[in-house]
Amino acid sequence: MDKQQVKKALEELNKQPKKKFTQSYDLVINLKNIVIKQNPVDFFATLQHPKGKPIKTACFVDQQLADQAQQNCDLVIKEADFSKYQDKKALKKLAKEYDYFIAQATLMPKVAAAFGKVLGMHGKMPNPKLGCVVPPNATLEPLVDKLRRTVRLSAKKGLNLQCMVGKEDQPQDDVIDNVLAVYQATVKQLPSESQNIRNVALKLTMGKPVVV
Repeated sequence: MDKQQVKKALEELNKQPKKKFTQSYDLVINLKNIVIKQNPVDFFATLQHPKGKPIKTACFVDQQLADQAQQNCDLVIKEADFSKYQDKKALKKLAKEYDYFIAQATLMPKVAAAFGKVLGMHGKMPNPKLGCVVPPNATLEPLVDKLRRTVRLSAKKGLNLQCMVGKEDQPQDDVIDNVLAVYQATVKQLPSESQNIRNVALKLTMGKPVVV
């Protein structure tokens, strides 16, 4: 799949009737020749550009990282405040409201004990693979910037992956770059690479999919 193919699909999508709101572009990757129960596909991909939707980050820290967290994250939860989140409703609200959670590595056992059950259920525990478990001397700004450009793709039951790659009001080249970034990341995650991809489609929020 190349840039020209994606551009052509976007042009087809833009011929569809306009809505009264700014729609999102969703990338749909349909898979084949793969048994999901044996080879579950669940990974994160980093876009080249923001996808046009605000991403909210929360950070579990002690005093060493508190100032940085205040500057870069949407919510800072210090160790002394952990007890405020023991109510299950508060925990569920926290999990729904924030997209990614960062934790200072030295606090991880306490984070797991206080927040693990609910955050784990929502797939929101600080993820070491994403770099979200950090040392006390970490620099948070580049990590938060990366998270704002990160999408999760998961095929645990059906043979398709789907994620948002941009919005109608973004430059077309940014959307194309994001589509190609997700496609290339997906190929690397599949057992037989591109041989496991049946087809790729783009769609608008309220529109019909267009095969790339």
